[in-house]
Amino acid sequence: MNITPLIPLTILGLCLSSYAQASENHLHLGAGLDYSTGNYGTSTTTDITSIPLMAQYDTGPWTLKLTVPYLFINGSGNVIPGIGRVNNRNPHARGEANNSTSAQGLGDVVTAATYHFAPTENGISVDWTGRIKFGTASRDKGLGTGENDYSTEIDVYKGYGRYTIFGGAGYSLLGSSQYIQLNNVANVTFGGLYQVDRLDIVGLSYDGMQKVADTSSPESQVTGFWEHTVNSQMKTQAYILKGLANGSPDWGVGANVIHSF
Repeated sequence: MNITPLIPLTILGLCLSSYAQASENHLHLGAGLDYSTGNYGTSTTTDITSIPLMAQYDTGPWTLKLTVPYLFINGSGNVIPGIGRVNNRNPHARGEANNSTSAQGLGDVVTAATYHFAPTENGISVDWTGRIKFGTASRDKGLGTGENDYSTEIDVYKGYGRYTIFGGAGYSLLGSSQYIQLNNVANVTFGGLYQVDRLDIVGLSYDGMQKVADTSSPESQVTGFWEHTVNSQMKTQAYILKGLANGSPDWGVGANVIHSF
C-alpha cells in the first residue's frame, strides 16, 4: 500500500533482498533522502522532502519494519504528504489551497509486519503484509491527517534465473478526521527485477491506487530502482519515479544506505 508513497519505495530493494534471508535473524538500519514535486491537480507546485530513518528485523518467516521520517514541504495547504490533494477544512492548517507555504516536522511513523510463506513446488512465493501508519505528523502544519491508517496486502513473486517478476494487491482503511474526509482504497503493484551481477540489482515497478478523496485523483506511477551491495553488511539503493496521474507526484528521486548486523 502506498500510504506514504516515497518512503516504502526507498526500501523496496531491501524488502526484495530479504526474501532470501527470511529464515535467519538479521537487523537492518538505514537512512535516506527522498524528494518529490508535483501539482496534484492544483494550480500550485508542491515540493516534499523526506529524511526517513528505517529499521527492519528478519526472524524466521517474519519481517518487521519501522520507518520514522522527517518532512519538509512547500506548496498548497490542500496537498498532504502520502495522501495527495484533499479538501482540508482545518481552520489552523498551513496556508491556503493555492498559496505556497512551508512547514517541517516529524512525519507519520509507519510499522509493518510481513509473513513469508514457503515457496510452492514451482517456485512461486507469497508474502502477506499488515501495516499501520500512525498519525504522528502535524495536521495543522499539513504534514499529515493526524489519523491512523491500516492496510493489508498480498505479494506474489517468482524467479526465472536472473529475473524476478512480482505483483500484488492491497486494501487500506484511511482514517478520516473532522477536517479531512478520506475513502478506503485498493491498490495494485507489479514489476520485475534483474540481477545484473552479484553486486547489482535493477528493476522497474508500476503502482496504482484508487483516489483517496472525492477531490483527489487516482494514483498511477512507474519507478525505476537500483540496489548495489557495497559489502556483506552495507547496501545502497536509489530510485527515480514518474507520475502518470494527478494523484501522484510529477516525479521523484531518492536514495539511501542500509547497514546489516
